[in-house]
Amino acid sequence: MEKVLSLRDVRLVLDGNAGPVDILKGIDLDVERGEKVCLLGPSGSGKSSLLMLLGGLERATSGKVTALGQDLGAMGEDALARFRRDHMGVVFQSFHLIPTMTALENVATPMELAGAPDAFARAEAELAAVGLADRRHHYPAQLSGGEQQRVALARALAPRPEILLADEPTGNLDTVTGAAIIDLLFALGQSRGATLVMVTHAPELAARCDRAIRLIDGRIADRAA
Repeated sequence: MEKVLSLRDVRLVLDGNAGPVDILKGIDLDVERGEKVCLLGPSGSGKSSLLMLLGGLERATSGKVTALGQDLGAMGEDALARFRRDHMGVVFQSFHLIPTMTALENVATPMELAGAPDAFARAEAELAAVGLADRRHHYPAQLSGGEQQRVALARALAPRPEILLADEPTGNLDTVTGAAIIDLLFALGQSRGATLVMVTHAPELAARCDRAIRLIDGRIADRAA
């Protein structure tokens, strides 16, 4: 199988109020194409930091992070941004929608900036896929939390990314709404052949993944299936 994500002896040290803090401590990890991998662990274990490294949103202090055969640590910020744009979709706990843009514009604008000639047509199709065809001209403030996360999911999936990263995507949603978002995330990710890495606290979500990787104190503690 093809490895789409790889970490070798990755360490992350960040400056804290009392001095340097070891966030990740020698992580080795491979993710194969099409896998659904869940990162589990208590708060402060390093799950979100690991996800940020995989997405090139944080740089490793040492070690090597590779995505689709590319060394993310060797890229400048502009190259990283282009790589993410072309190959990755990211869904956060907070929706990160632009409040002055409609749902349609929030989904279409990143593709338009990337030069996609059919950005708005694709955005309409993605909003329809997440059940928001009739809400496409609404602004974020006019949408519920679940609807806003659907827009964020449509925005992440619209460029047809090979890698989909999700950081507690249901963290700000009620149980029923969150379950609907997860169903969409899995169904749409699977139908597009995307590799999924997701941070969650919920063991029932981990059970739906191919692998659950547990982090404790910045280290991989186990790799329970």
